[in-house]
Amino acid sequence: MSIDMAQFHQVFFEESFEGLDIMESGLLNLDMGDVDSEVINTIFRAAHSIKGGSGTFGFSAVSNYTHVMETLLDEMRDGRRQVTQSAVDVLLGSVDCLREMLSAIQDKNEIDDVSVAEHKKALEIELNGKQANSQVADVEIPEQAANEITAIPNDSSESGWKISFCPHADLLKTGNDPVRMFRELSELGDLEVIVDLQGVPPLFDLDPEECHLSWTLILKGSVQREEIDDIFDWVEDECDLSIQLLNPVEEPINIVSTESPNIVTQSNPTPLPTTENQKSIAPKSGSSIIAKPLKADEKKAKSTPAASTSIRVDTGKIDTLINMVGELVITQSMLSLVGEDFTSDKIDQLKNGLVQLERHTRELQESVMNIRMLPISFVFSRFPRLVHDLSSKLDKKIELKLVGEHTEVDKTVIELISDPLVHLVRNSLDHGIEMPADRIAAGKPEMGTITLEAYHRGGNIVIEVKDDGKGLNKDFLRNKAIEKGLLDPDTVLTDKQCYELIFMAGFSTAEKVTDVSGRGVGMDVVRRNIQSLGGNIEITSELGFGSTILINLPLTLAILDGQSIAVGDETFIVPLGSIVESIKISDKMVNRVAGKGETFRLRDEYLPIVRIHNVFNVESAKATKLTEGLIVVVDGQGVRCGLFVDDLLGQQQVVIKSLEANYRRVEGVSSATILGDGSVALILDIPGLVRLSNQ
Repeated sequence: MSIDMAQFHQVFFEESFEGLDIMESGLLNLDMGDVDSEVINTIFRAAHSIKGGSGTFGFSAVSNYTHVMETLLDEMRDGRRQVTQSAVDVLLGSVDCLREMLSAIQDKNEIDDVSVAEHKKALEIELNGKQANSQVADVEIPEQAANEITAIPNDSSESGWKISFCPHADLLKTGNDPVRMFRELSELGDLEVIVDLQGVPPLFDLDPEECHLSWTLILKGSVQREEIDDIFDWVEDECDLSIQLLNPVEEPINIVSTESPNIVTQSNPTPLPTTENQKSIAPKSGSSIIAKPLKADEKKAKSTPAASTSIRVDTGKIDTLINMVGELVITQSMLSLVGEDFTSDKIDQLKNGLVQLERHTRELQESVMNIRMLPISFVFSRFPRLVHDLSSKLDKKIELKLVGEHTEVDKTVIELISDPLVHLVRNSLDHGIEMPADRIAAGKPEMGTITLEAYHRGGNIVIEVKDDGKGLNKDFLRNKAIEKGLLDPDTVLTDKQCYELIFMAGFSTAEKVTDVSGRGVGMDVVRRNIQSLGGNIEITSELGFGSTILINLPLTLAILDGQSIAVGDETFIVPLGSIVESIKISDKMVNRVAGKGETFRLRDEYLPIVRIHNVFNVESAKATKLTEGLIVVVDGQGVRCGLFVDDLLGQQQVVIKSLEANYRRVEGVSSATILGDGSVALILDIPGLVRLSNQ
């Protein structure tokens, strides 16, 4: 019976992308010159898993590419090669290349062979040393003549490989058979097998399920190293293996252009170093190497993996959920018995059962929502690479600090907050942190610091993006906004309002447009995206000392703690986290400004009043005079206003339903919910109402 392997593809892709993240993080944490075997082993294991999985599913392009990476990593972990910045950069590029290849396969698109060949060439140059290309380094070949190049090695007296194969004792238990491998080797060329019996124990100590033999194999003939690697691929972690050329080619290589009559010969090149796991770059006699010039515009843009459709859940959370379902079943059984022969003397029993049902339902809901909670590290893990690449590009020295990576938040929030955070960190890199010379002149350390921190506060998650850069100059921001026609020169702004100018569409402080920033698009989109998540964003800054951008987000987008308010016959929901207080006001607290609306004085602050019945045209409103109803003071993005309502009904948790998906977007309304009686209640968008009050 054949097995459909496609059913396992999604799991393979998700595990592979996780492995690539592990590799990237490990590479960024490597110390130059120091071989940290534990870190390199972690990177190697991730690469080996991707190679093995891709080979199993028939993705040979991925497995072949990863094999070259493994060879370089293997030399590092064995101590035969130091960790250098160039090697780390090449391996980071290879991680990007693998991510592109896997994304293309997952999306059923064509792999960018040009990009793969380019990255593979960089790997092989790093692996074999600069000498790998020294034969042709000084030869100038016109682009027209570079379409095809034939490499003709001198024939050696004898070609072939010497293989030292020493299996670990448990090799046979994994189902691998050395005899079968020898049989496959013999099909490649003339094979001589020399067995070593020194490891065989006395008869009475012999375990027939263990392998105690080792072999030296002499394989003669024109055989490629890759063909041998394929045979030993599945046992390389189960044995000690050494593969060496019988006669390493040290003769000069003649480079012949098929379109040019000139033949250029490099005489007496330095012999290539040969190591146990190093691939031979000498091609077979008569083989051709096709070299085509690459053009930058032919490279495809990096693709990103599709959003994960599954999550990994701790078994403790599953056990809690199962226990809660059991309690719910017990309560349901009790209520069923009460209902079978119900009499008035069972009312107390019924009430107790309903109280238990309510408690168990709430606990069940919390358990289910807890399953969707993931650590914010899923988002934070992408930023070390971003900071590494951009700081190198901008010639800045920047340290990234991650705090609170284990803070949990809803999976949906994690997927949607990633892009806004990327933009904020890029802005801190480009505009916030100064050049090293400028920092030293200002009395600061040469290395700047960007801190990403996440923590819980109330029913929200707070994410802070802090930098110790030059900070925001409020006067400069104000003048820029006036210069671009975004602000009236007579407008008076507070410090906070000056900082928030960067969220205006088309606003930018960049002197020139780069591929990092400067087009004046992005920050307004960041704010809009965060507001669409039910959150808000605030900025604090001190000139010369840095800036802090603070993002408040709900823990989940599925359930909301709300306060029900009554306006006539309608019921609205106000998010509980937005309510500051509720008061009844008198006439002397109210101030009316002609053409500007109404305000009331709350202690030492004047707040605008938003009449909900006017905003939503509720004709049945009972309270029309401000002294007849209640004022609910709410906070939206740091700005307060008072909502005038008839009455407060009570607090409750509501299930959020998208209004835009089921109807259309309504100004001042974020979403809707279904109440216990089946009616629909609108959930108010507090920042939107604050904007309405300002208008």
